[in-house]
Order: sequence, then C-alpha cells, then structure tokens
Amino acid sequence: MKTTKRIIVPLIEGLENMGQEELDLAMEMKGSKFAVASINWPKQFPYAPDCNGAIARSKDYLAVIYHVRGLDLRATAMEDNGNSWEDSCCEFFVTDPYDGTYYNFELTCIGSLLASKRTSRINSEMIPAEVLKRVIRHSTLKHGPLDEKDSIFSWTVAMLIPFDMIGMNPSSLPVSVRGNFYKCGDLTAHPHFLSWNPVDTPKPDFHRPEFFGELIFG
Repeated sequence: MKTTKRIIVPLIEGLENMGQEELDLAMEMKGSKFAVASINWPKQFPYAPDCNGAIARSKDYLAVIYHVRGLDLRATAMEDNGNSWEDSCCEFFVTDPYDGTYYNFELTCIGSLLASKRTSRINSEMIPAEVLKRVIRHSTLKHGPLDEKDSIFSWTVAMLIPFDMIGMNPSSLPVSVRGNFYKCGDLTAHPHFLSWNPVDTPKPDFHRPEFFGELIFG
C-alpha cells in the first residue's frame, strides 16, 4: 500500500540572510521536522545512519536542513554537478507544480551540489553551475576531499533554493507540491539509500515521483 506523508512548510522571514548557526536555530524552533528513516531495501542495504531535518520557507526561498550522524565521510565531488550521490549526500526532490517535471537537488556533506530538471531518471536537463550559485548552502564541514571510514561522524548541511528556480512565483505559491527527502552514499564504505516517504521499487531508485509525499505551504 502506497504511503503519502504530508508536511507543512511554514513561513520564517529572512532565512536567506541568516548564518549557519542562526538558520539552524530558526529551523529547530519554527521549521517542520522530518526523519529520513525509511529503509526501503533492507536486504541489500540494511545500514541506516540517523538523518533528521526540517523544512521552511521565506518569501523567496525554500529552505531544507539535514542533521546526520553515522559511519563514514566521503567527499570527492569538489565542483557543482559532479557525482554527488556517490559521496555522503542529502537529497531533496520536488515537483514543478505546472509542467509535470520535477527537480532533484543533491547536496554533499561539504556543500557541493548537483541539480537538474527532469521528467524521469533518464530524461533530464542539468541546471548550469552558474545558476546553482543562487542556491544558498551551509555545511558544518570544510570544503575539501574526505575519505573517512569506520568512525562515527556528525554533520549538518542546508540549502535555500529560490522559488523561481523551481518553477514557482514566490508571490503566488501553489497550495502544495510533491516531494521527498533522501539520504544516500552510493560509494561510501557502508552504502545506504534512505527516504522520508517510502519508495516501493525492487532496487534503489529515488527518481520515482509516484512515491513523493506532499509539501503544503503554510
């Protein structure tokens, strides 16, 4: 049976002007919390780091923050639009409310970002790196290569995405859109593929909008 989780996206003024610590506090106090805890393929990939987060919006930005605690740190994608999913990575997918596409934002533990506009896993258009500079990012880790194994690490990343980058007019937002939050690390020492809303496929596949939950703008 398909599960459709719902989450309210509350308004918090001025998120884009906050530093990492101030943003973290604001999201903790006023954001809507979620857990990326669905182990969708337990036989193949049983490992599950702790991954919790919060979502909110300002007038012009959609903000998502993740807190991770678990084994390993991998960061090899130093530039945007690299292979973020292979590293220690947190992801946010969201539908365009008007044209039937969706966007995937894949943020590594050091703040490198991959993003594209898609109709499916196969059919996509990358968002140019120059445009991705508009996405505000925060990380508690320094930007640089990492390859740490078999120890426990805690880290936080956040991204603030301009609404107009994902097909929405900030002055006239839709009632809701669909989306999902993910935690992955394809080439980490302990590969894992977790989601907020469960994904019911034979093997890991986050590019399945039919398994997105609902994000309701408050």
